[in-house]
Amino acid sequence: MALPKATKITRNGVELISKVDRANYTIHELSRAALLDTGRLLRRRMLPKAKKQPGMRRSKRPLSAFQYWVRRRETDLIVGSKHRTWYGSEQEQGTSRQPRRSIIKGTVMENIADIRRIQGQYLSAVENENKAIGLLKPNEEGGNDTSDS
Repeated sequence: MALPKATKITRNGVELISKVDRANYTIHELSRAALLDTGRLLRRRMLPKAKKQPGMRRSKRPLSAFQYWVRRRETDLIVGSKHRTWYGSEQEQGTSRQPRRSIIKGTVMENIADIRRIQGQYLSAVENENKAIGLLKPNEEGGNDTSDS
């Protein structure tokens, strides 16, 4: 979606320029970018914990099991694991076969300060439009990052 143009209205020789649409767009995209960085941080902090699971030290399965999604319309972050995996969903909630380890919840609770710092960095850029444009990357789609760290 492209950056909306400013609306110009001329009445009796006075030109009014409305940038409300542009400001709303900037706020929406900054919050999406903050959520993407938050999801990326949480996933990177979850992977070492998931690698400590029995039999997962050398496995590549945890890399694809933990994911994050930023929904465009709702502008919210979803962090989770793939469906029906003993190393993903069953370890989070616990079952009769698997003890509760709560990797996702524990990681989020441990990193609240970092989450607030990331969110504050992006949302404080609302005041300065040039800084906001620099923080927004035009090709950001979200999803999984492919780094192993």
